[in-house]
Amino acid sequence: MTAEYVSGVRIGELARATGASARALRFYEEQGLLQSQRAANGYRTYRDDTVARVRSIRYLLAAGLTLADAAQFRCCLDGDLSTAAPSPALVAVARRRLAVLDERIRAVTAVRDHLATELQTVVGSERDGPARAPNESIVTRQDKI
Repeated sequence: MTAEYVSGVRIGELARATGASARALRFYEEQGLLQSQRAANGYRTYRDDTVARVRSIRYLLAAGLTLADAAQFRCCLDGDLSTAAPSPALVAVARRRLAVLDERIRAVTAVRDHLATELQTVVGSERDGPARAPNESIVTRQDKI
């Protein structure tokens, strides 16, 4: 264990400085994005520059990337990514992630539209009144949904 780590930041201090939970920090460490050492008392200690690294990870996550996406940039995480010019690799990862999100949105929108159509068929609009007879149970119409 180096003196650099022992005099570094403990996990609670790192969490407060970055807005990440201690649990998230341990998970980042499990994923190989952070490194810590153990002090004599067993506490995790991180280098002081880990604050910038965690902020970069959180910046990428907030931008819509996944932790796996962020892991591709391990070598670049120690700087301030929010002010750096994006690298071609980061742009490519972001474009791939955007395509995945666009497809998910299309799929969820299709499900939503289908449900809205079926609901309209079963219940009708407020203006038009119910699409079923007043004595007809909605349960008998489930085969349409």
